[in-house]
Amino acid sequence: MALDQSFVGRSYPPTEPYEVGREKIREFAQAVGDTNPAYSDPEAAKALGHSDVIAPPTFVFSITFRAAGQVIEDPQLGLDYSRVVHGDQKFAYARPVRAGDRLTVTSTIEAIKSMAGNDILDIRGEVHDEAGEHVVTAWTKLVARAVGAGEGEA
Repeated sequence: MALDQSFVGRSYPPTEPYEVGREKIREFAQAVGDTNPAYSDPEAAKALGHSDVIAPPTFVFSITFRAAGQVIEDPQLGLDYSRVVHGDQKFAYARPVRAGDRLTVTSTIEAIKSMAGNDILDIRGEVHDEAGEHVVTAWTKLVARAVGAGEGEA
């Protein structure tokens, strides 16, 4: 069943603040193999003009995807998450994410399309700091795969 087009433009309440920690940034950078010293050394970050260590560009995915859970879990939308694959991800930064930031995310359904029986859902996550300043926008594309011929038959 195709997702309801009337959900396009629907926004969900902002998340509770997520406090970005130095150790989380360091762990993430290590996990993705990025050795940029600005991600682990406060002095290196300060030498680049930042107040503290900064996060790698994809760090914010963990925050925005958790926020997108409000969309994914909306029973009225009817998304079958067992059929979902991650289709694409984009970010547009106003400034880097820094240790000490307290970030909230507001998720909005930007588009719903159906192609070859697949539902394609575009979610925009607007990330703001505690002062209400825009930090980054993240776009997540989710694809709910169509039920294949003969799939699910015993």
